[in-house]
Amino acid sequence: MITPGRYRHYKGNYYDVIGVARHSEDGNDLVVYRPRYGDRGLWVRPLAMFEEKVTEDGESVQRFAYDPETL
Repeated sequence: MITPGRYRHYKGNYYDVIGVARHSEDGNDLVVYRPRYGDRGLWVRPLAMFEEKVTEDGESVQRFAYDPETL
């Protein structure tokens, strides 16, 4: 499960993870998060996608990496 707090996207921006919600129709887990820039609106993304690794400059990295600074 995801720990609430600050996460760094592999492209450099920071996001505050609020928690995990369950989709009412299909039961899938969705991460609820807010960017630390712009209008700071709430967003959701499937948990599996949030936790996956992506390839950046030929290297496998976490899409979102936990940062020890919390909300």
